[in-house]
Amino acid sequence: MILGEIFRLALGSLAANKLRSALTMLGITVGVLSVIGVMTCITALRSSIETGLNVLGANSFQINKFPAINFSDPWLRFRNRRDITYAQAERFKELMRGTAEVSLTLRRGGRRALYLDRRTNPNVRLIGADENFLNAFRYDVAAGRNLQPDDVALGRAVVILGKDIVEKLFVNEDPLGKHLRIDGQSYTVIGVLESKGTSFGESQDLNAITPITQYLEVYGSAWRSISMNVQAPDQASLAAAQETAIGMMRLVRALDPEESNDFEVFSNESLIEAFNKVAGIVALGSLAISAIALLASGVGVMNIMLVSVTERTKEIGIRKSIGAKKRNILMQFLIEAVVLSLVGGLAGVILGVAGGNAAAQLLNASIVFPWGWAAAGLLVCSAIGIGFGFYPAWKAASLDPIEALRYE
Repeated sequence: MILGEIFRLALGSLAANKLRSALTMLGITVGVLSVIGVMTCITALRSSIETGLNVLGANSFQINKFPAINFSDPWLRFRNRRDITYAQAERFKELMRGTAEVSLTLRRGGRRALYLDRRTNPNVRLIGADENFLNAFRYDVAAGRNLQPDDVALGRAVVILGKDIVEKLFVNEDPLGKHLRIDGQSYTVIGVLESKGTSFGESQDLNAITPITQYLEVYGSAWRSISMNVQAPDQASLAAAQETAIGMMRLVRALDPEESNDFEVFSNESLIEAFNKVAGIVALGSLAISAIALLASGVGVMNIMLVSVTERTKEIGIRKSIGAKKRNILMQFLIEAVVLSLVGGLAGVILGVAGGNAAAQLLNASIVFPWGWAAAGLLVCSAIGIGFGFYPAWKAASLDPIEALRYE
């Protein structure tokens, strides 16, 4: 009963000074919002990246002209590298035969597919690939067949379609054997893929896959660098396959021993590690800003509570004169400080999660709730309330009742 009465008195005091209480909470809200918002966005992006990279095999790595993630080196250095040509990629694929399976890829987004009087939106990705592409990127054929080595060798104008394209162009109609056009080039449909869903916020069912040789014939080979996915037989042989691939790629590129690699090799793990490094730096910066904001907010809580003690000196004297104990006064003012901090922290968590997820959605990441960071934020706010509210509460509890009653 006593604790309930103390709690009621504490809330009543805060309600009586709404503006002052709201301004005090605002500082804590801003501090918590900054860190929770950033960590929500980072958590959502990390989840999206890990999910997106699952489209590749666990035993895979990629070789490309450009790095997947770059925040330090000048981009011009990579742009000035020689392109990985089809002849080089084919030779590399042959050299790796028996060690790992190599898939060659070129991509061109924003295409529109047409069939009779029907057309898709300009969001089709035309992919030039070889016979190993579907296995490398975990696609399954729902109907028809995969690309064959002969299709690639002869540059046949055939295509395998994602489910979304089929549903748009071939309503209640079997697409196999039909002819559609992309950028004025006619293709014969030889296969339809199982639905793949999304990766990095983009539909994987809008792909149109054609032999890479046909792709190069239509669009030319100038200013085109081929990406290669290398898949080792198992996880145990991945490191050895990667070392072999680097050696073979240097041979294909005719690099001297003293020359550095003019290509990039990266795996799922290296991409996640690179992202985590960047995310760690961003998180540290956010924590530093948040710590400064929360420290300032804590000083504000102490200041407001000291003002409250001064304003309510006579009230404290009256309560003590009618039997209120020192610990009751101490508890009341501590509850006021903790409630101020917790309500401000809760508002910061809600706004931070909303803002972080809004930013993540703009980056095509999924919505998440960082339970750990939210709990940590509220615990820190509780600690701020207790730490910065203890001195004013102790000062109030230590007032002499006679002197307090005489205070005007």
